[in-house]
Amino acid sequence: MNKNNYVAIMAGGIGSRFWPMSRTDHPKQFLDILNTGRTLIQATYDRFKKFIPAENIYVVTSEQYHEMVQKQLPELADGNILCEPSRKNTAPCIAYISFKLQQLNPNANLICAPADHLIFNEEGFRQTCTEALKFTAHIKALVTLGIKPHQPNTGYGYIQHESQAVSQNVYKVKTFTEKPDLALAKTFVASGDFLWNAGIFVWQVKNILKAFEKYLPEIYEVFDLEKQHFNTKKEKTAIAKIYPQCVNISIDYGIMEKADNVYIIPASFGWSDLGTWASAYNNLEKDYLANAVVGNNVVVIDATKNIVHADNKKLVLLQGLDDFIVVDTKDVLLICKKEKEQEIKEYVAEIKRSKGDKFL
Repeated sequence: MNKNNYVAIMAGGIGSRFWPMSRTDHPKQFLDILNTGRTLIQATYDRFKKFIPAENIYVVTSEQYHEMVQKQLPELADGNILCEPSRKNTAPCIAYISFKLQQLNPNANLICAPADHLIFNEEGFRQTCTEALKFTAHIKALVTLGIKPHQPNTGYGYIQHESQAVSQNVYKVKTFTEKPDLALAKTFVASGDFLWNAGIFVWQVKNILKAFEKYLPEIYEVFDLEKQHFNTKKEKTAIAKIYPQCVNISIDYGIMEKADNVYIIPASFGWSDLGTWASAYNNLEKDYLANAVVGNNVVVIDATKNIVHADNKKLVLLQGLDDFIVVDTKDVLLICKKEKEQEIKEYVAEIKRSKGDKFL
């Protein structure tokens, strides 16, 4: 394995669109949503350790999830768990791991990937990541992985690329479009030169830091002032000082949509960001009426195309519903039309306003 290759698994989100199963104190990356026997973050770690040195795998997460990461990934060295004092989206998270690795290895070549993605063709995923690492090792490029869309989807961002490859299976990016409406999504898919934005990035650390310096100088400067404390006992104190000064911004909006050295590798390795209950439905086995059921004691009568998630010890009987999300937990019951899944985040915000944090 190449000792210059690293991975940052981003695991700080709260997965509000997977409420009520995903909660602030136990978000979806730490759950086994599809009943596979491994949580999403465990599956992500398993996937990367096959081709990245174990000591080069890092998890960036919220301080409140430190113990959860330790418990679920006991083989991960404690020094490889980077804790953010507050949630500031992906740009500060990536700046943190990048400044830290720059001190450790100036030749570091880094994959940044969310903890909650599903990958079904792991060999295909490894090959695509290896292609990207080889490209960024020699080219001053910021690479993103793009998924070939199999249907119009309004829940994903889209990336348009040039028609001519600059290297084998590597294309220059033309445009980013965030979550288009259905008509535009259909146009994108029909054109053949748009890909879903997988949110998986590859670059040399020195090159992403140059991009931070150019496009997000306010974040670059606050990290740069404290960089001598990284990989020392003062790192935690430095991070506590840095984060309140950082803007809340994604790496996509802050850098990728602005930089002129962004490239994309089209891929089809059986991917889902598992961002919503409908995406879970798509990846679960169905019964003869197209219901996807997780729970040993769920009885479905005259109901079709539902996703039902319930505790194994609880009897749930579902009759007469079509195309619904039904999630039963110890203190919350969610019954919601699948077509409204993108609005669950709004429902959670309304619950916070009316009921406080008790059910979040």
